Amino acid sequence: MRVLLAEDDETLGSGLKAGLAQHGFQVDWVRDGVAAEREMLTQVHEVVILDMGLPRQDGLISLQKVRQKKIRIPVLILTAQDAVSYRIEGLDAGADDYLVKPVDLLELAARLRALVRRSHGEIQSTITVKDVKLNSTTRVVELKTKPVELSVREFDLLFTFMMHAGQVLTRDQLEKHLYSWGTEVSSNTVEVHVYHLRRKLGNDVIQTIRGVGYVMPK
Repeated sequence: MRVLLAEDDETLGSGLKAGLAQHGFQVDWVRDGVAAEREMLTQVHEVVILDMGLPRQDGLISLQKVRQKKIRIPVLILTAQDAVSYRIEGLDAGADDYLVKPVDLLELAARLRALVRRSHGEIQSTITVKDVKLNSTTRVVELKTKPVELSVREFDLLFTFMMHAGQVLTRDQLEKHLYSWGTEVSSNTVEVHVYHLRRKLGNDVIQTIRGVGYVMPK
């Protein structure tokens, strides 16, 4: 799951990036409001962590500009202010959730997963497509009720396929979901992960659409 982190505090930002990576998130980190607005407009991230007090442009202004362009990417606001008025201001600006610093990493990860599920119309943490069941909270995958061991990348790729079941995804789209900025990606990385998923879950679980990409049939 690819996350945009907009936080100007170096200590907090590096801690959140490292901690979320341990929970299976791919984090792209920007440090000011102008960069945050620019990256939200690209719509390559599945969820955003946005600090309200960013330099160059306040986080709320960045969010308001993005919402004015009808972009509905889920946004969780971080702030050091615990007053109700600040929460209301953030939510009215278009935020989907709100956390006060200091942040508990486990709670943050859970809230991010919940925001992504809701954005895809999923309320529960468990997603089922035919014989495959995936729990995004426990990161457990089952095939016909039997647990299947997947690597971090395989799980993330399967999660992406299941959240977009029935939709053809290009290799470029899949790479953007799986990898953060600066990560070197070999030309056949997606193909290798798809091969391993088919070996573990069955050849028909993911279909190749020649010249286009891949699809997980509903």
